[in-house]
Amino acid sequence: MKKLYKKYEEIINYLVVGALTTIVAVGSKLLLLWTILDQTNGVQLQIAEIISWILAVSFAYVTNRIFVFKSKTKGMKCFREIINFFKGRVATQLVQMFIMWFFVTLLGLNTNAWVLVFTLICQLIQIIFNYLISKLLVFKK
Repeated sequence: MKKLYKKYEEIINYLVVGALTTIVAVGSKLLLLWTILDQTNGVQLQIAEIISWILAVSFAYVTNRIFVFKSKTKGMKCFREIINFFKGRVATQLVQMFIMWFFVTLLGLNTNAWVLVFTLICQLIQIIFNYLISKLLVFKK
């Protein structure tokens, strides 16, 4: 088991961090939408998306840097790493916001169940693309 983990350590760690990041993203968004924001209001839905994104990306950067890609950069290289990480996450977040707008707002699939379904689909898409961006552009060795 240990040998298998060592062989796929980066991917396994990324999936664990991705799952935790998904919990932060989905949990914070649903908490906002089911308490203080109205998911049937397109603007408030996007506000929930943005707040949950900020929380999740901040968590993801720290955990990816330490546990997944084991980055040791310092100074300006670290600053560039942070900027590139956030730029990559902005790109995938815009995709998520479009998907949520299209299905939840435009098509009116705004019940709790549909919001949860599309949120989870978006998270899966984001995990895949965020790994590729992080591996190939942000934490490249």
